[in-house]
Amino acid sequence: MNNRFKIGLRPRPKIGLSGVVPETNVPKPLVSAASRPSVMQAPVLVLNATFEPINVTAVRRALVLMLKGVAQAEETNHHEVHSSSKAIKVPSVIRLLTYRHIPQQSRALSRKNILLRDRNTCQFCASAFPASELTLDHVMPRSRGGRSSWENLVACCYACNNRKGDRTPEEAGLKLQRRPRPFTLHTSRQLMRLIGHRDEKWRKYLFY
Repeated sequence: MNNRFKIGLRPRPKIGLSGVVPETNVPKPLVSAASRPSVMQAPVLVLNATFEPINVTAVRRALVLMLKGVAQAEETNHHEVHSSSKAIKVPSVIRLLTYRHIPQQSRALSRKNILLRDRNTCQFCASAFPASELTLDHVMPRSRGGRSSWENLVACCYACNNRKGDRTPEEAGLKLQRRPRPFTLHTSRQLMRLIGHRDEKWRKYLFY
């Protein structure tokens, strides 16, 4: 037997009462449809304790808030997340159990919020992309004093980013789809209503 392992041969299969034990008999972990990245990153409407819409988050974050007892599901979809002991329906709308004061100010400047403001759409070619296929572009290049600000950063696909290079849009023959602006609460509400047109479960919380 030792020589069999030394020369690299595979050991003989185990023989049971019914013969060779097939590999298909080995139990596999249960994987639900909701564990796919596309579902776990789907948008979920977040309501304040007063049922006022205040934010949009991903399914993964919404489930964390529910498991912590911070929020509860008001609307669900047909997907489920399975654990070892129970199944949880994937939420479409959640509500915070404690009222949160939302300051009337702009959101933090970040890649995530820039992409959210620009709706994951390249601001030069107007094509929508997954977040992983987008980058941020300085409208006025940093080499010319361009700042990293709401008014100078836009979502951009890699093809347009390479085409623009270290130039202004005009110099590269590109045109901005819209003037970049800060992401305010008003902008957030507009996005909520835009997504609400695609998810009927959101509508009664957004249009009143």
